[in-house]
Amino acid sequence: MTFGVFMHKDGSIYDDIPEVHYQFPKSYLSRAQQMVGDWIVYREPVKIPNSKGFFAVAKVEEIIPDPDKADHYRALIEAGSYLPFEPTVPHRINGKLIERDLTNAQNSVRPLSPSDFARIISLGLPDEDFLPRSDDEVVEDSRVREHQTPFEIERPIVQSLVSKPFRDRAFRRAVMHAYDGRCAVTGWKLVNGGGRLEAQAAHIRPVEHGGPDSVRNGLALSGTAHWMFDRGLIGFRDDLEIIVHRKVNDREGVESIINSTGKLKAPDIESYRPHPQFLSWHREFHGFDS
Repeated sequence: MTFGVFMHKDGSIYDDIPEVHYQFPKSYLSRAQQMVGDWIVYREPVKIPNSKGFFAVAKVEEIIPDPDKADHYRALIEAGSYLPFEPTVPHRINGKLIERDLTNAQNSVRPLSPSDFARIISLGLPDEDFLPRSDDEVVEDSRVREHQTPFEIERPIVQSLVSKPFRDRAFRRAVMHAYDGRCAVTGWKLVNGGGRLEAQAAHIRPVEHGGPDSVRNGLALSGTAHWMFDRGLIGFRDDLEIIVHRKVNDREGVESIINSTGKLKAPDIESYRPHPQFLSWHREFHGFDS
């Protein structure tokens, strides 16, 4: 097993849902098979304008033949393993490459050294309570020692990636950034006296029902809107129209807190907006479409 990089671009010819599966041609099969059971990082190509660089980490569960395209395969992502980076990690910091071993730099599927993997994780998921510390000055804010053995690097990083408190904080940080701390239903951006945002990070498809810790499976919601959404009193159509369930006993009261557009206030960045697959699951689970 080995760490790896999966190159992904929104709107490409490949049928990717990074939280769920990654499609690739047969030429990369032997390389991708090495990553089964281990962690990969997603990276946007350098040539994309305003490239996010490295933007998420996930664990590969298995490789299967693609059901829709000949001579292609899918890397299936282990449920509950996907985690977005906040901040995303640029290709370079202070002129220095973040991914140092670029022997196969042009390949969309390629191995990643333990030290490169740890460096990317420490920058994309900064968390003083979990990630290892270091005095490494090669990259600002990196806490990865270049002389550590692969085992010394891998163990604490992987332990962090499967820790629920760590994942909860990372998910909240990413969702709050994407929505600028503003409730997607009410449009309110309330901050308490201590500087903490009133909005909460909510999953559209809950983790216990197979939903990923992904911004596209997340919403920033005020406490009341979060409560109503989790209980299926409100939902969203694929065009982001806010809908009120027929079982609501105080429809006028619920409608009074919905922002004046009647639509979810989604992030400006397309790749952060709720994925229709997760919105559809929520509607079906709570009986909106029946």
